[in-house]
Order: sequence, then C-alpha cells, then structure tokens
Amino acid sequence: MNKIVKIGDYKIKQSHKVRLSDYDPADTGPFKDRQEALSKLAKDIEKLIELQEKFYASNRFSLLIILQGMDSAGKDSLIKHVLSGLNPQGVEVHSFKQPSAEELEHDFLWRYVRKLPSKGRIGIFNRSYYEEVLVCRVHPELIKKEKLPQDHYNEKFWEKRFETINQFERYLVENGFLIVKFFLHLSKKEQDKRLAERIEREDKQWKISLSDLLEREHFKDYLLAYEQMLEHTTTSESCWYVLPADHKWYSQLLAASILVELMEGLKLDYPRLKEEEKEKLKALFYGKSWSQH
Repeated sequence: MNKIVKIGDYKIKQSHKVRLSDYDPADTGPFKDRQEALSKLAKDIEKLIELQEKFYASNRFSLLIILQGMDSAGKDSLIKHVLSGLNPQGVEVHSFKQPSAEELEHDFLWRYVRKLPSKGRIGIFNRSYYEEVLVCRVHPELIKKEKLPQDHYNEKFWEKRFETINQFERYLVENGFLIVKFFLHLSKKEQDKRLAERIEREDKQWKISLSDLLEREHFKDYLLAYEQMLEHTTTSESCWYVLPADHKWYSQLLAASILVELMEGLKLDYPRLKEEEKEKLKALFYGKSWSQH
C-alpha cells in the first residue's frame, strides 16, 4: 500500500504567524521507520532523474534549491542522498561561508547572484543570502563589516532586508526561475547528539569547530530569527517548507517528494524537431550514407 505524504502540512502559508513549536522536528509522517520509507524515496529519486533530463533538455527554466538549517541539520546529507544521482552536467552546488574581503565590498546579494544557475540547470545553495537575516541578526556586529550607510539595525532595518530578498526572488521568478526553499528543522536534543558524534568519530571530526559549539549557545536566538525569516519571506512566488530533521531519512524523503511535485507541474517534455527540419536532416544523413557505398 502506497503511503501518502501530505506536502501541504510542511508548507509555510503566506501572511501567517510562524511558530516553530507547531512543527515537530521528530515527525515522520505516515512512516514508522527508515526501512518503510526507502522504497518511496528510491522511486522519487528515479522520477527526479527522469524529470531533470527533460528540464535540462527543454532549457526554459532555472531551478534554485535553497537549504537552510542549524549546524548538523543534515543539509549535506540531503544533497548526497537525494540530489547526487542527478546528471552533474545540469547541477551546481554552492556552499557559502563567511564573506571574503572582496565580497564585503559589494552589496549583500552580489556573491549569490554570481552563482545563480543558468537555463536548464539546477542550482543548490547550501546556506544562502538568508544568512544575512539569520547569523547577522543573531550577531548584528557582523553587519558593520558590510559598510552600510546606516548604523542602526532596528526592526525596520530587518523588515527592509526581508523586502529586498522578496523583491529579488520576485525578479528571478519573472525571469524563469523556480525557487524552492527548505528549512531543516532540528531539535536541540538531536543537535547535541550529532555534535557529540562529530567530536567522538574520527571520520566526522573535520565537520566540527570551536565556533560550532559557541553557536550552539545561541540556539533559541536562531529559532526566533528563523521564525521571523519564514514568516516574512514566504511569498506566492517562492514559499518555504519546514522539513523535520531529527530523522534525516524523512527530511530527504520530503525534499524528494516536493521536488518531484514541483517539476512534474511544469509538464515539460523533450524538445522535438519540426517535421520539415526532420525531413531535411534525414535527407542529409541518408544521402551521405548512400554516397559512401
């Protein structure tokens, strides 16, 4: 029996108050465990591979996938287990760290614009321009490095920054972009478990730093920043999905299901030759073939 994932339950509604306490980070929908969900995930990944071929061949749209979440929420794992099977010719993954000196000489969107996917391609932002209303909000001293005209970062400042992002995404959509935004919602308990594992396991120690543990102390501040971000930047053009992240297999399954639904909705097919063009090509091809005998 096929179990139905209710994607709408995880979609942030426009102009609604967002409380992350309303979303259970340990939710697994209709599935009891990972084993039970594996067959659906495998089928959705197969569909994604087929849909990406048509997406690439049609060369009409660009798809931007944005991944945001706390440290150890599973962003890398989602890319690895859901998207790594796609044709690498049509996929670009970009991870954004602290801005460089050159990047700080430009507006806050500049470094992200340079990495946007072209027509027919899928771009994955592992963290994104949304860091500008997350980490910079939790640590407002970072804003000073951006050399902005104003030096007061009150609520109105953040509202303007939200609107700048909304206008930017609206512009992208008007120019053929599809934007899907995933927030991987991780509990504090599960984060502590994963960070401890990174400290203990030699194959994971490269993933953790002192700054990760220091940021852990701001967990509640980040939750508030995420609530504000989700509330103010879900629009009709590009909405947010909250993916429960305590069980990586379920956040991966949800992401795959959402992407399949989005890409199927485009109803794309492989471009076909016009009959006249097809006849000319056949004549040229077979004509050369016969002349060689």
